Amino acid sequence: MTRRSLSLVSEHDHFPDAGAGAALSPVKPILAFDRVGFSYEGRAIMRDVSFTVRSGEIVSLLGPSGCGKTTILNLVAGFLQATEGVALVDDREIAGPGPDRGVVFQTAALFDWMTVADNISFSLRCAGRRKRECREVAEDMARLVGLSASIDAYPYQLSGGMRQRVGLARVLAAKPKVMLMDEPFSALDVQTREVLQEEVLRIRARIGCTILFVTHSIDEAVFLGDRIFLLEDLKNGSFDDMPVDLPSPRDSGENRLHASFIRMRETIYRRMRH
Repeated sequence: MTRRSLSLVSEHDHFPDAGAGAALSPVKPILAFDRVGFSYEGRAIMRDVSFTVRSGEIVSLLGPSGCGKTTILNLVAGFLQATEGVALVDDREIAGPGPDRGVVFQTAALFDWMTVADNISFSLRCAGRRKRECREVAEDMARLVGLSASIDAYPYQLSGGMRQRVGLARVLAAKPKVMLMDEPFSALDVQTREVLQEEVLRIRARIGCTILFVTHSIDEAVFLGDRIFLLEDLKNGSFDDMPVDLPSPRDSGENRLHASFIRMRETIYRRMRH
């Protein structure tokens, strides 16, 4: 665990590949905050925050309400603009929303009058892509998230977990470089939530997407993250950067019973309680 206010990672750092049993390999950072600050109506929300996220990595943003998790996510999404420092995606300064970043919200916010296929391919159709191509992408994404049998269903015919799968597939269809997930499973029952967590890891292993995942759940943060940013108050720019060491394959539900999982959950629980 590292306590940091400045943590720019070089391109020569390593982290485990998503595939089971893969050797360590160099991975270039895709996201960087360099002394980023954000103020609203003269009140500082965060100051002097620096970190990098490497391509293909999942970073869990964990902490209590008001600690700055969603502010970081909104700055990366381009919904907010940094008032200090610089935020970069793929070495380009973030100046607003863009197709290189996709957001999965707490609620799927689907179009109820559209089928699953049309919801998934919505951004492609808006971009003028051919109908056949949109259908092919929708079918591929539906297969990826386990919704092939429901591709012609309407949202009202789906469970809450299935609707979130559609929202995830819709973001993936646009092929973003960074996927931002803002407590997407918090409203679901425990069993569905755990299944979808495993699906996120399986999808990451297949397509190598980079993910920032906001959560209030210690278990979820540990299970999903290659690293955890444990946030308290970003007004001083410091936070705990905690690497997660769990066995491969990472999407195994058995990891919830692994000694490393239990130790880390206990460490974070004690840290947050104090």
